Amino acid sequence: MLIAFSVAPSGTGRHDGSVHDAVAAAVRVVRESGLPHRTTSMFTELEGEWDEVMDVVRRATEAVLPFGSRVSLVLKADIRPGYTGELDAKIDRLEAALGED
Repeated sequence: MLIAFSVAPSGTGRHDGSVHDAVAAAVRVVRESGLPHRTTSMFTELEGEWDEVMDVVRRATEAVLPFGSRVSLVLKADIRPGYTGELDAKIDRLEAALGED
């Protein structure tokens, strides 16, 4: 399965509203997981089996908890049993389709 998620604290007390330190703590958990992943400016994508990706999302969320009074988690999942390598394969198929224009 593929998971796209975003986790961020609120109630940080920072005057600039920045959450980069908290996001770094979450991304560190993802990178240390060893699962295929990609981080962009808005989301982190993660690929693996249900239990392992949900465990990483839980631990990434817990890593953000100390940075504010509450945490927001946005999660989207693409559950396609029997497929692996889709983190890149979906993009490859899209690029091939764009090349056909």
